[in-house]
Amino acid sequence: MAAPSTSKPLVTDFASSVSHIPSTYVRPISDRPKLSQVETSRDTIPLIDLRDLHGPNRVEIISQIAHACSTYGFFQIKNHGVSETTVNNMLTVAREFFHQPESERMKHYSTDSTKTTRVSTSFNVSADKILNWRDYLRLHCFPIEDFINEWPENPLSFKVITAEYATSVRALVLRLLEAISESLGLERDHISNSLGTHAQHMAFNYYPPCPEPELTYGLPGHKDPTAITVLLQDQVSGLQVFKDDKWVSVYPIPNTLFVNIGDQVEVISNEKYKSVLHRAVVNTDKERLSIPTFYFPSADAVIGPAQELINGQSSPAVYKSFPFVEYWDKFWDRSLATASCLDAFKASTT
Repeated sequence: MAAPSTSKPLVTDFASSVSHIPSTYVRPISDRPKLSQVETSRDTIPLIDLRDLHGPNRVEIISQIAHACSTYGFFQIKNHGVSETTVNNMLTVAREFFHQPESERMKHYSTDSTKTTRVSTSFNVSADKILNWRDYLRLHCFPIEDFINEWPENPLSFKVITAEYATSVRALVLRLLEAISESLGLERDHISNSLGTHAQHMAFNYYPPCPEPELTYGLPGHKDPTAITVLLQDQVSGLQVFKDDKWVSVYPIPNTLFVNIGDQVEVISNEKYKSVLHRAVVNTDKERLSIPTFYFPSADAVIGPAQELINGQSSPAVYKSFPFVEYWDKFWDRSLATASCLDAFKASTT
C-alpha cells in the first residue's frame, strides 16, 4: 500500500497547492502515460444512433452493435433515451458534490471497498502500491430504495437527480443487453437472465488538474468487471482506449454516452466480444468529471459461456462457469495490478 505523503486523504484538497505531485503518485518510467504517443479518435470510434432500435431499422442497428462489440469492444450512442436535462442535471450536481467543503465530502470517506456508499481516492487505497490522481464517490443504485437513504444528503438535490439518472440509465442498459444478446444470435433475454437479479453501481470520478500529468494516471489501464459499463463524461478529454496496440483518446461528443463491454459479457459471449482495456489520464488545466454506470450480475449469479456459442473443437468453451462473487473478490484484491482477472477463470485445455 502506498501511504499518502500528505495529511489530506483526497487529491481535491491538496492538488492546487502543489507544483509537483507527491512521490506516492509517480509511476515508474516504464508505466507512464506517454501522452505524446496517444492517437486521436475523431473518426475512429463507432457512433450508433439508437433512435430506431425498436423500429424498422432494428436489424441494421443490431448489426452495427455486433460490429462494434466484436471489433472494438466499445461504442458511443446517441438518441439513447436519457434526456438532455437528466444528463445535464447529473453532471451539475456531481460537480457540486466535489466542490463542497472538505468536511462535507469526508462524511462519506471510507477505505472499505465493501461499503455500498463511500467517498475514497485512487482505486483501492488500502491496497494500491502507487496512488492515482482521482477522487470518487461510489454508490449502489439498484434497487434504488435499498440504498438511497445512505446516499449523500448534500447537495440537497443529489438524491432526486441521481435516482432519476440511475433509473433512466438502467432502462437503457436493459435495451442494450437485449440488443447485444440478439447480436450474438442468442435469445433476447439471455444476458439479462444470466445476471441473476442484477446489480447496478455508479461512480462519480473527479480528476483535479495535475501539475505533472505525464507522471501519473487518473486510473491506469484496466478492464471493467461489469456486464457492460455506460459512461457519462463532461467535455474534458481524459478517457483512452487500447485499440490495435496503441492508446486512442476518446473525445467527448455532447449528448452521447460511451458504452464498453465488460468481463462478464466477454465470458457469456465465449470471447466473441472482448472486454476493452481503457484508462484515464489527467491534465494541467482543467478538472474532469466522469460518471460510469456499472451493470453487474447479482452476487448469487453463476457466469459462464452461452451453450449456444460452444461447438466442440471449432468453438470450445474459453471460460469455465464460476460464481460471480468469486470473480468480484479477486477483482478488488488485485487492485488493478493487472489489466484483468479473467485469466483465473479460463477453461482447462487439457
